[in-house]
Formats: sequence, C-alpha cells, structure tokens
Amino acid sequence: MKPLLAKTTKPFLIYVLIILAVSIPVYYWVVDGIWISELDEHNKVIAEKSAYELNQLHLSDEELEKSIALWNTIQPGTDIQKISFNSLKKDVIFTIEKKSYTSEPEFDRFRCLETVVYIKNKPYLFTVETNVEESHETVTVIAFTTLFFFIVIVIGLLILNRRLSNTVWKPFHDTLNRLKSFDLSSGKKISFEKTDIKEFEELSQALSKLIDHNISVYKTQKEFTENASHELQTPLAILQNKLDVLIQDEHMTEQQYQVIEDLNKTLARSSRINKNLLLLAKIENQQFAGNEKLLISEITTQYSAVFHEHFEQKNISLHEEIENGIEVSGNRTLTETMISNLLVNAVRHTEAGGNVHVTLSEKSLEISNSGTAELNKNTLFKRFSRSSTDNLGSGLGLAIIKEICVRQNWIISYDFKNNFHIFSITF
Repeated sequence: MKPLLAKTTKPFLIYVLIILAVSIPVYYWVVDGIWISELDEHNKVIAEKSAYELNQLHLSDEELEKSIALWNTIQPGTDIQKISFNSLKKDVIFTIEKKSYTSEPEFDRFRCLETVVYIKNKPYLFTVETNVEESHETVTVIAFTTLFFFIVIVIGLLILNRRLSNTVWKPFHDTLNRLKSFDLSSGKKISFEKTDIKEFEELSQALSKLIDHNISVYKTQKEFTENASHELQTPLAILQNKLDVLIQDEHMTEQQYQVIEDLNKTLARSSRINKNLLLLAKIENQQFAGNEKLLISEITTQYSAVFHEHFEQKNISLHEEIENGIEVSGNRTLTETMISNLLVNAVRHTEAGGNVHVTLSEKSLEISNSGTAELNKNTLFKRFSRSSTDNLGSGLGLAIIKEICVRQNWIISYDFKNNFHIFSITF
C-alpha cells in the first residue's frame, strides 16, 4: 500500500513527463518556424541592401560587371545574374540541403531566396543562401534546459511532499493513531486535536459522533447480554426443576413419561442454544479480556483426557500427536471453549469404531475424524446450519469456533481427505 501523497504525486509526474516529451517536437517546430521566418526576412534585407550599395557606387557598366563577378566569387552564398525584362518573375523562397562551406564534409540546410533587384535600372536575379542548421542546436539547448527544470520540479515536489506529510497531514495521522488505539470495550471516548484544516476538522467531528454512538450501542448490548444471561436462565432452570419433579412421580403413565422426557430434551437443547447465543454475543461485543500467553499443548492434552471416556463409549480410536511447550497468544476461556467444541464435534459426528486424530504443532492445531461424505463448506460455519440429522446439538458449535478464531486472529479451515473431516486452526 502507498501513501495518498505518493498516489497523487505519481500521476502528476507522469503527466509532466508526457508534456515534456510532447513539448520537445513542438519546441523544434516553433523555433524552426521562427528561425526560418527570420532568415527569409534576413535574405530579403541582404538582397535589397546589396543592390542599394551597388547603386551607390555609381560604377560604369564595365566596372559593374567586374564587381558582380568578384561578388559571386567571394560570396559563395549569393549569386547575382543579369536577366532580361521578359524573364522577370516573383520572389521564390525554398530550402535545400547541400554541403556546407566549412572544411567538414557535412550536409546542411540552407534557406534560399531568389528575387529580382535593379542595379542602374537593369534587372538582376539575386540569389542568397543562409544556413539554418543552427535551429537544431537551439532546440537541443531548450530541450536540455527543460529537462533540467523538470528534474528540479521533481526534486522540489518530493521535498514538499515530505514536508506536507509532516505538517499538513499531521492532524490526519494523529486521528488515525488514536483510532488504532481505540478500544470499544473500555468505554472511553476519543478527543481529537483541533486543526485549522476544514476537511480534517469535519472528519474529527464525524468520527467523534460515530464513536459516541457506538459506545452507547455497545453499552446497551452489553447490558442486554448480561440481563439475558440471568433472566433467561432463571425460568429455564425452574422449568427444568419442575420436569425433574414430575418425572419422579410414581403414578405417571408410560405415555406421560415419554412426553416429559421429550420436553426435558427440548428444554436442555433450548438452554444450550441460549448459552451459546449469549457466548456469541459476548465474543462479538469483545467482552472477554485481552490476550495472554497460553500453553496450548497443555490445554489440548487436558481436554483430550476429559473426552477420553466419551471416545471409549463409542469405541472411537483417539490418536494424539501433541508437541510439548507450544505457546500461543489468546484468551484462555475462548481457547478452551474452541478446543472443547472441536472435540465435542468429533465425538458427536464420528461413527462407532471410527478414528479421531488430534495433531498440534508450532503453527497449527488439527482435529480430524473419520467420515463418509464431504460437508458443505459454504454453510459449514454459519449459525444453525446442520451437517447431519443429529438434533442433539445447537447448530452453533462451529459458528462459535469461527468467531473465536476471528477474535484471536487465527484462521480456521475445513477439508475432506481420505475419508477424514479435517478442521485446521492456523495460529
């Protein structure tokens, strides 16, 4: 991920670079056009000035011819030829490439003008050529100058970005740091620093309102959870007690006993569902203490021993590969609940004579049990989703395991290989 300033700076630099690249040929076209226009005017002035100077000499016809011949010899870029009145024509301007007049064997561009001048009232065709190669050098200098200033702009922009990040964006970073350290369960409000930047001040005010609302809602939910934990369990316990009294009646018929037994099972399941829903609410509301260092190898071994009798009752073979001294960061109550639910799930859904494997390594905990068909991964960890026809469970066990893993930043996954349901928790 990149900072906001970096994301805005990069397109700007790319844009400036593109403009720079496009500007070089535009510079060439503009400078070359201006240069040629100036050369055309220069050539016209040369022709008119040369004719004027020759007229001012007041030479005889013979001297004039000698002077023109000498002119054509010593001025390679110009040529004066006498023409008749019948061959008069308009000015002709064109560009040619030919060898330069220097000692280096190079071809240069020349801007040429053919115009008619009058010397002693007689028409002469005056041709003048001027080298225009200098425009390339001018454009090159302009290009390098532009590139230099582009580099200066880039360096200056980077320096400004760093300073802006430390000054203008300081309130934003302060707000972000306060939000990162905010703990909803603490119930403490956040006070943001005042700033003279309108957008950041509006952001702080909106966040303050949002946080105040969330704290209020959190307190309401927490109170509801605590009240429900006491108020719902009390009538359920009373009902359970009444059913226990009824079932001990000696005059009860078989049919009445069966009805009370069904009610007893339903009530026990309702009690488990209530407890599990309350547990989920507490997890989601972050009502458990912070993380601590846990010796998960010891917890896993302890709960495997607790469930050993249940495995024996169903003739299930338990295979353990638990490394000693494995520590993780988590909440003890939640971790114990997670391991207990995984083992309950293995006992409940493994057929008699099946196999259960418990494997603990430094990076993961894996509990697998034998089975015949793969479970639906899309609904497996959803609340009240059922993977079997067993009605003894609450349908919340795997959902609780999922929430505990999310709460403790662990990853739970399910796979089915070699007729084994494999649940893996990666620390």
